[in-house]
Amino acid sequence: MNGSILQINSSAGGLPKRAMLFGFIDTLGLAGDGHAHPAIHGGPRKAILLIAAEIVDDLAAGGFPVFYGAMGENLTTRGIDIRALRVGDRLRAGGALLEITEPRGPCTALDVYGPSIKDEIYDLRVKLLDAASPRWGMSGLYASVIQAGEVRPGDQIELLAQA
Repeated sequence: MNGSILQINSSAGGLPKRAMLFGFIDTLGLAGDGHAHPAIHGGPRKAILLIAAEIVDDLAAGGFPVFYGAMGENLTTRGIDIRALRVGDRLRAGGALLEITEPRGPCTALDVYGPSIKDEIYDLRVKLLDAASPRWGMSGLYASVIQAGEVRPGDQIELLAQA
């Protein structure tokens, strides 16, 4: 399963994150990226947040005022089926090696895009790590960093190993 990195996103903390020309991913995440609530976001197990451009596009088509980076993702991907990824899967993203650790539980910061957006992208089954949920992967997937490396828009993202 292959796709590409459409956009790399960073902020001083909080939403939205803005596009970058390139980035460096280390064990604590994208260099220069901040977290408004570091007790909830970030750290070694939540170093990188991936969201598929296809999901953002579907939300925008459904009337939500979202765009790439709006959901707080570090990597906006295209072409890789994020909904088919599972906890423990390993991905090569540009020069970095990532391992999926958990789905992202959406926080109240997303309410700015409409209070119903959280129900659109997340449910109890996702919270219980049920990958059969129709909302699996829609809120994004967190990843830890196994190997640091540089990332650029257009870099390949590929599934290397399934859990």
